[in-house]
This record gives sequence, C-alpha cells and structure tokens, in this order.
Amino acid sequence: MPFVRYAGAGKAWDRCFFPRLSKVEVAQLPKEDALIVLPVGAIEQHGPHMPVFTDTLISEAMLTEAFEHLPEDANIWLLPAIPYGKSTEHLGHPGTISLSATTLMAVVMDIAKSLKKSSFEKLVLVNTHGGNADLLSMMAREIRIETGMSVFRLDPGGLGSADEWITPQEKQYGIHAGDMETSVVMSAMPHWVDMKQAPTEFPNYPDSRYLQLRTRGFAWVMNDLSDSGISGDAAQASVEKGQAMLDKYGKDIAEALLEFSKFKMESLKMNRS
Repeated sequence: MPFVRYAGAGKAWDRCFFPRLSKVEVAQLPKEDALIVLPVGAIEQHGPHMPVFTDTLISEAMLTEAFEHLPEDANIWLLPAIPYGKSTEHLGHPGTISLSATTLMAVVMDIAKSLKKSSFEKLVLVNTHGGNADLLSMMAREIRIETGMSVFRLDPGGLGSADEWITPQEKQYGIHAGDMETSVVMSAMPHWVDMKQAPTEFPNYPDSRYLQLRTRGFAWVMNDLSDSGISGDAAQASVEKGQAMLDKYGKDIAEALLEFSKFKMESLKMNRS
C-alpha cells in the first residue's frame, strides 16, 4: 500500500511542503522573499476527551487551511511541525511528553542555522501551545542575532479568530482544551474526540488586575488550575463551530504570512536624509 499521508491533503502538503523538494529545487528557490514556516506544537494531556496530539494537530489543521488562501505565486514553504514542546506544566498527567527549555531552544536554533546555510533569510515560528510562547519569543531574537535572519512570531490563538463563536468567559479563561480547541479538533479529526467525556471547568481567579492569567501575574501548573486537566467549556464545542473557526483562522494566518513575506527589516529605520 503506498504511503499517502500527505497525498491530496491540500496545497500545504502537495505543493508547498518544503521537504518534498529536491536539493536542486531548494537551490533554485528565490531566497530574498522566501518565507519558511516552522510550526511548533506539543504532545500533552488535553483532558479526558481530547488526544494528547491536540496542539500539533491544531497547528497542522490551521496551516492546511491557511495555505489554501495563499496566492499561487506565494514563495512560502511549510516545514513539518516540531511535535514536542515545553509542556512541563502538564507533566504527571498521562501521555504528556515534554522537552526541556534548553532542548527545545537548541532544536529551534539548529533548524534556523540549517536554513541559513541554504541561504534562506526569513523564518516564522508558528506556535499553538501556550507553554512555548515565551521561549519562542526569546528564541526569535536569538536567531536574529545568531544568523541575521528576519524572524517572525505567530501565535494563532492570540489572533481572536474564534471570538465570535465563544463566550466572554471562554475568551478570558478558556486556555486549554475548552470550546475552541475541542471544536477545531472535532472538525479536523472528529473520531479522536469523545464528547461524552467533555468537561467544563474554569479556575477561580481573584478579582485583581494583577493576578490574572493573561497578564502572567503568577506562575502556575495545570494542577493548580484544574482537576480535569482543562480550563474552559469543552461541552459547548461542535463540528460546525470548528469548521467556521478553521476557515477564519486560515484566512487570518494567510494574511499574516503574506505580510511577513513582504516585510523588509531595513524599512524600520526612518529616512533621516
């Protein structure tokens, strides 16, 4: 039986999947505006109803949709996702596999240096796991310093693309395995979700402008926030919402990738002449 994981899976995998190119084809790519997309996900617990592959699957689903919205002449190329992330806040929950911060930093830097040796100048780190966010933002600058590449950061979860389909409470506190993530996974791989087990659990945050989750006012691990392993209302998820969210995420991510590909770092300095 032929290997068909990527066959027919859309433009992201059939035409714009970087590893499908030969070394001759890579050498012939115009490098000055080529944008390489590196997704970084995670394998970690997502409650009793969701696969531990959730974050990486969401990344692949969103980027699959995004590449369908890119013009045919876009010089934007997709790398395979790094499927493991810094998931130390979920360690102790069955199925969580975490890299240390130093390991993930080294992997991301090694990939960037390898791309630079092939003369690429633009890299975007696309992240779909909250525990990676601070580390990848730091590494984007380190890669810039080490290689001279233009490095961009994109966390689709921060774009607000799902806001019209979720409640204000979910928007504020639904950070893990809640309505949005469950809906998207239901749309992408419905047989991987057990909605009979879908919980609703929100942490009891203090009424304080300083001790809020989004402002990173305190350090936490998942066991501090939740007994079920989620933060959100997974019971409200649906395939229909997931499909609508994916379509919006795809359009927003495609817009961001096109903007990154056209951006020139030297444009930041004002012309003082």
